[in-house]
Amino acid sequence: MNAAAILGPGNVAKPLASFQRAAHTQWTSLIEQADAIVIFGGDGTIHHHLRTVVELGVPLMVVPCGSGNDFARALGLQSPHDSLAAWQKFASGGGNVRTIDLGVIQPFPQTDPASFDSFNAQQHYFCCAAGVGLDAKIARRANALPRWIRAHGGYGISAPRELLSFQSFPMRICSNGSGPGQFRPTLVAAVANTSTYGGGMKIAPQARLDDGKLDFCIVRDMNKFERFLLFPTVYFGRHLISQKVEYEQSDHISIETESPFDVYADGEYVCQTPVTFRVARHALQVIVPE
Repeated sequence: MNAAAILGPGNVAKPLASFQRAAHTQWTSLIEQADAIVIFGGDGTIHHHLRTVVELGVPLMVVPCGSGNDFARALGLQSPHDSLAAWQKFASGGGNVRTIDLGVIQPFPQTDPASFDSFNAQQHYFCCAAGVGLDAKIARRANALPRWIRAHGGYGISAPRELLSFQSFPMRICSNGSGPGQFRPTLVAAVANTSTYGGGMKIAPQARLDDGKLDFCIVRDMNKFERFLLFPTVYFGRHLISQKVEYEQSDHISIETESPFDVYADGEYVCQTPVTFRVARHALQVIVPE
């Protein structure tokens, strides 16, 4: 078996050495010749290479070495040791491969049929979740922190300042082609493929990787005191009981804002609104523990 390694930032030397010693594996520097791809990194590193892995159509092994690692946890991979055990089983013919969905972000509108190539080029896959609003602001602040701090609760550390200063803004959301609704003051719109993002925040507790749906959570306008009460509950999925939180599932969602707002996915900047989100069914093969 030929495998190619993609290395993210940070300390990946030890898990890389463990994988290089794994049996039944030949390592290649030519990713096009690989039978499987191993990404040593977090959600951001995976995000940047999703298109390549999808286009190659080979299984992906995730070794959690990043600051968030929500995607690895969704696959049942809590540590590099878990990933190594799953890899050894796969490399020896264990067949422990799962096919999952991905989310797709597309800036819109695209009305000219002649722009089809541009349409495809602007599509962005995401594995965990995408957000518009307060969470995007927090992600940008967290990304500016030193790496060690990001890996030890950087999202939570960055949140209080934004919770105090962020102003709600008008947002219009359309789901599954329903008619355009009204612009309503909104703090957060998160579209999720996994249940957690931001290093363990359970923003979409009902999300599944292979159900053909994206879960989206909308937090409407609330005062600062209500924000601080709500924020800790997101780590347990308890925010859904708030009357100012809306939660649905869909395979196609569009978001418009009166002025452009940043869209972040898997902790990385992608584009600005307006955007559409859709689910890409059975888009990715992943190597899992079982």
